[in-house]
Amino acid sequence: EKDKVIARMKRIEGQVRAITRMVEDETYCIDVLTQIAASDKALKAVAIELLDSHLDHCVRSAINEGGTQADDKVHEASAAIARLVRS
Repeated sequence: EKDKVIARMKRIEGQVRAITRMVEDETYCIDVLTQIAASDKALKAVAIELLDSHLDHCVRSAINEGGTQADDKVHEASAAIARLVRS
């Protein structure tokens, strides 16, 4: 999964560089905004994938162990979800 996430992030990095070139080249504003929206959507997709992995591995493991660590991991995941929803 790590390699897959890294590959996606590199593609997004390329998208962002292309947006910078578009601005430098004075590309039509709506076209730049469209590319910004696409990059934002791609970043959110990576964030959701990472969150899903975190829930599946880290949170599940902490819950199986129990105790305060489980509560901490659930609260941590909840806060991450709240940040994603607000963005």
